[in-house]
Amino acid sequence: MTFAPLTHHTAIGLLAFFLLALFAFAADNPSAVKGSNGITLPPPPPTEAKPVTETIHGTTITDPYRWLEDAKSPETRAWIGQQMNYTEQYLSQVKIRPQIVQELSRLERVESYTIPIERGGSYFFKKRLADENQGSIYVRRGLHGQDERLVDATKLSADQNTSVQINDISKDGTLLVYGIRSGGADEESVHILELDKNNLVQNHELADSLPSARYSGIQLSPDKQGLYYARFDPTGTLVFYHKLGWSKGGSPAASDELIFGKSFEGETFGPMQLIGVGITENERYLMITVVHGVPPKRVDLYMKDLRQPNAPIRPIIHGIDHRFTPVNYGDDLYVLTDDDAPNYRVIKLSIANPQPEHWTSIVPEGHDVISGFTIVGGKLFVTGLHDVVTETRIFTLDGKETGNIAYPTLGAATELYGREDSHEGFYSFESFVIPPTIYRYDLGTGKTEIFAKPTVPFASDQYEVKQVFYKSKDGTRVPMFISSKKGAKRDGNTPTLMFAYGGFLVDLTPAWNPEYAWWMEQGGFYAQPNLRGGGEYGEKWHQAGMFEQKQNVFDDFFAAAQYLVDEKYTSRPRLAIRGRSNGGLLMGVAMTQHPEMFGAIWCGYPLLDMIRFQNFLVGKWWTAEYGSSDNADQFPYLLKYSPYHNVKPGMKFPAIMFNTGNSDTRVDPLHARKMTALLQTKQVQAVNASDRPILLHYQTISGHSAGVSITQAIDDTADELAFLWNEVSAPPAP
Repeated sequence: MTFAPLTHHTAIGLLAFFLLALFAFAADNPSAVKGSNGITLPPPPPTEAKPVTETIHGTTITDPYRWLEDAKSPETRAWIGQQMNYTEQYLSQVKIRPQIVQELSRLERVESYTIPIERGGSYFFKKRLADENQGSIYVRRGLHGQDERLVDATKLSADQNTSVQINDISKDGTLLVYGIRSGGADEESVHILELDKNNLVQNHELADSLPSARYSGIQLSPDKQGLYYARFDPTGTLVFYHKLGWSKGGSPAASDELIFGKSFEGETFGPMQLIGVGITENERYLMITVVHGVPPKRVDLYMKDLRQPNAPIRPIIHGIDHRFTPVNYGDDLYVLTDDDAPNYRVIKLSIANPQPEHWTSIVPEGHDVISGFTIVGGKLFVTGLHDVVTETRIFTLDGKETGNIAYPTLGAATELYGREDSHEGFYSFESFVIPPTIYRYDLGTGKTEIFAKPTVPFASDQYEVKQVFYKSKDGTRVPMFISSKKGAKRDGNTPTLMFAYGGFLVDLTPAWNPEYAWWMEQGGFYAQPNLRGGGEYGEKWHQAGMFEQKQNVFDDFFAAAQYLVDEKYTSRPRLAIRGRSNGGLLMGVAMTQHPEMFGAIWCGYPLLDMIRFQNFLVGKWWTAEYGSSDNADQFPYLLKYSPYHNVKPGMKFPAIMFNTGNSDTRVDPLHARKMTALLQTKQVQAVNASDRPILLHYQTISGHSAGVSITQAIDDTADELAFLWNEVSAPPAP
């Protein structure tokens, strides 16, 4: 196991810790903590309560662990170190963990690709070799050429927890803009590589770069003389133009020109307005989108004609409380919107005359939700979901349906990506039992061929995916995928892992994950319900799980768990659940509303204090989904389900592991810290409380975004699986 606690204990410090734990054990005399399969632990490290009491909208609330919100204090750092040592005591006793590392390595350490981007006859993509920790950026000269490495991510840091991503490529394929991210943080630094198309040895880095920040759109100007980019600052997102200093050794980012942000024609923009920037494929227009909230209740679009030096930025779609995702084609925009269409539709509008009365419906709303579309080779490829299974229909630009892309089985596919004037496009397809494969689609013939397929040692033909439908508490019909080995026993004794999310319009489609593949290889079931709050059935499905309707999400989840028990897939002690971020909130509610329903819970990067979440990092963004305790009308329902405020004396918790990391710059790790302290303390204090382990897994590197090394990812996932499998796989009592 590899842990990186922020406090490194000396031998004396470790001795003091164990003496302190022994003293607490002797003083309070609680029973020892018992994990499954023979694991025993002393009581958890004691956490001092320092109550802070306040009155919010007439309600008095006491927070005993507010001091743990300060991540930099020496007391918090020492507490984190103690918690990680306690967690390691548990994991060191899990006998199956070395086997998990070995088997996960077999599934993870395979050659992998991203969908290629064609520019100037060359194909750019990320590729990771089987023995590497990070994917590097490559180019292939021609469809069947050799893969040549452009940016070697494996050499960017000693621990190989630094990743790269492609941000933009010039149309002629001579300039590559890429980002470098450390660990799992959202922030990245931006760099530019000039390519010699005839001799890659002559490639060289430009002196120009952008410092590490949270960016939302980084685009080369059509003349390749500068970068347009949007950068999130504490006061709001700002759009800049950076002029490349070709002959000056680079231009400082501090002198970049502010071209949009703060305000426009009397309207002000703050932290709740997230701004993105892009350049249309015909290189004529700069498009600026202003997203109001996360997820947005309103999206505005502004454009500037780059062929006219003095052309102003002007609003194209503005002030309409709906979502709009534009794609430019010629002098028109094709736009995906939920305006007058909860399941979305595609409209067309003229950039010169963009008023709503001139909009034309191209692909009308239907029974199934439209999740996205692209224009490739002069055709519309419209991707949607039919009961959460991907379908892609093909249309002419005037809306005539001409066919579809045939997928091999029930699964999830990306949109088709390619150039507007190209004869080819690329997409990826996967399923719970099929690793992702990248296909090339020929627009002329409609035929597909494999561009890249990982060689994963997983016998897909020995596994199956089923979709079932169950009734939630209020009678709503909810879908759920269940995957396993063919013929897996349904006798109520099979360890089952369930993952869910339920929020922010996120679609949980049947996607490949080595973690779930490992679980199925052991003979377990993997279940994935599609709760309200997601986007699987459009905006109505989403709205039914937000604000004061959030309890619907939780009820959908509890009904899914009960279905699995009733149908003999598993039993409550053998049901493990996991969720992260908004899904971590779901796990927090599960452990406080129905802890008796589950055998083990992994709660990752969670939101748990729903009274204070909006005060930290980018928490204000999510008030568009949850509401805010600052609002007197929203405070009561937030308090009613906030996990941190609903831990009651005498609760008997299942085994729980909270997971977070220092590099989570999105959901503040304070949520996991405070909730761990609260549950452990309640467990020790209560005479009749459960004796199951309550653990905190806390890494200095891990964060909300991807980017850690494969070694680190395998190590962290092995810790999670070791905990979950150990707690729900013990032999049944005689």
